[in-house]
Amino acid sequence: MSQVVIENPIINSPYDEPSRHFRFTDEGITNDVVDGRRISSYFIPIARPKKKGKQQLQFDTEWTQDRIEENKLVNDIRRRVAMWRKGGYVGVTPTTARLLAYWTDPNRGKKLFFCQNEALETAIYIAEVARKYNDSWIENSLREANDTSNPGLPRTAFKMATGSGKTVVMAMLIAWHTLNKRANPQDARFSDTFLIVTPGITIRDRLRVLLPNDPENYYRLRDIVPAQYLDQLGQAKIVITNYHAFQLREKVAAGKITKSILTGSVAGVAVQPSPFTETPDQMVRRVCRELSTKKNIIVLNDEAHHCYRRKPDGEDEALTGDDRVEAKNRD
Repeated sequence: MSQVVIENPIINSPYDEPSRHFRFTDEGITNDVVDGRRISSYFIPIARPKKKGKQQLQFDTEWTQDRIEENKLVNDIRRRVAMWRKGGYVGVTPTTARLLAYWTDPNRGKKLFFCQNEALETAIYIAEVARKYNDSWIENSLREANDTSNPGLPRTAFKMATGSGKTVVMAMLIAWHTLNKRANPQDARFSDTFLIVTPGITIRDRLRVLLPNDPENYYRLRDIVPAQYLDQLGQAKIVITNYHAFQLREKVAAGKITKSILTGSVAGVAVQPSPFTETPDQMVRRVCRELSTKKNIIVLNDEAHHCYRRKPDGEDEALTGDDRVEAKNRD
C-alpha cells in the first residue's frame, strides 16, 4: 500500500455536519477531497494462516473496495434523523424541545460538537418520534439484533471517536431523561434513576462529573442545562461503579478444605451453592444500595468496547498461548 501524506486532515468544522471527506481507493486513503459526508462502513480484515511458532493470528489489512461493508442500519437511521432535524424537531415533549433548542443554539458560549448533538438527536428520535412517523422499523431492527446477541437484555450502542466527548453525551442523556421524568412522572419512556458502569476505578472516579452535586459537574461547567433546571436535575438517583463490583464476593473467610466439605466439591467444582459467597441478589443489593427500591433503571455502560460475551463452553480449550490467557481473563 502506498503511503499518502495529508498535510491538513481537518477539512470539516466539529460543530457542523461533515460535508467533505477523503476518498478511499484500492490503494487506501488518498488526499482527494470528496463532497458529502462519508457513509458509515467498515473494512473486513481477511485472516492469514498462522506461521509456525507464532502465537498471534495475523490479518491482511489492505483496504480494498471489495472489503468495504456498509453499516446500512446506521446510515438509514442517520438519514431519517437528518430529515427530522431539518424539519424542526417535531413530535417531542415540551421539555425535550427546550433542551434541543438549548443544545443547538448557534449563540451558545460553550458550543457542543455536531456528533454530540447527533447522538442525542438519535436517542430522542428513537424514543419519542420514530413510531409517530412510520419508522417503527428502527426499533424492530434493534430488537432483532438484540435477540440475536443479547436475548432478554436489550441494549443500544453509541459509537463515538476518541476525544469526541462521550462523557458530555452521557450528561445530556441523563438530563434529557431526568427533566422529562420530573415534568411527567407517569411517562414510562423516561427515568430519573441511573447505574453507570465503567471498566475500572480510574474512569469511575473521573465520571464523578456526572453527579449533579459534584463541584465540577458537567451540567454546569459544560452548560448542559439552563441554571433553573439544576435543582430538578439534582433529584436524579445516580450510582457510578466499575464492573468488578459485580463479581460475587466472599462473605466469610474459610479454608479450602472447609469450603470443599461444605459445598460437596468434586474435582474442585462446588456441587452446592457456597455459603461463603454472595448470592446474585445479595450482590445487586450491595452494588445498587443507593438506588433503593427504584425501578426502570437506565444502565449506561461507559467504554462499552470492553464488554464481551462469554465464549461457548470448551472453545477456550482450542486456543493456545496468549490467546487462551486473554480469553480466560475476559471471562
